[in-house]
Amino acid sequence: MELTEDDVLEILKLFEQSKFDFLHLQQGERKITVSKAGYVPTGTGASPAQAQLTPGAQPELPPAMSGPLPKADAVVIDEGLVAVTAPMVGKFYAAPSPSDPPYAQQGTRVAAGATVGLIEVMKVFTSVKTETQGVIEKILVSNGQFVEFGQALFLIRPDGSSQA
Repeated sequence: MELTEDDVLEILKLFEQSKFDFLHLQQGERKITVSKAGYVPTGTGASPAQAQLTPGAQPELPPAMSGPLPKADAVVIDEGLVAVTAPMVGKFYAAPSPSDPPYAQQGTRVAAGATVGLIEVMKVFTSVKTETQGVIEKILVSNGQFVEFGQALFLIRPDGSSQA
C-alpha cells in the first residue's frame, strides 16, 4: 500500500502534536524525515523539516510556495544582540490568528522559551521560540512573509547586556 499525500499530511500533523523531536519513515522508495525546532540527529545529515518523498525529488509544496524562495537579505547583528531564527522554511505569522495581537512587538520583554511567532508549512504550524530572555530590539520579517530555515526573524537584547 502506497502512502497518499493525505497520509503524509496526517503523519506530519500527528508528529507536530507528539512529544517526539525526530521522525524518519520509509515505505518502499518513499522516505519522510522531519524534526522539530532545529533538532538534527547526529550522523544523519538531515536538516530540520526535511521531507524527501522520493529519491532525489524535492518535496511537493503548495502552489504558493513552489519555485525558488526569495533569498533572505543578509542581516548584520549588532554587538550584544541575539538572533531568533526560523526553525524551518515556511510562512511566518506574528499572531495566532488575524484578529489576535502579535506575540511580540519591538520593546516586548520575552522569557527564554517564549513563543514569538508561528511558521506554517502545509497547514502545520510550528512555534518560533526564543532561547534567550531579554527585550525584542528589532523585528526583521513581516506577517505573512515566507522565510528560510535559519533566517533571522527577531533580534533580542539579552538581559544583563548593556545598551549601545
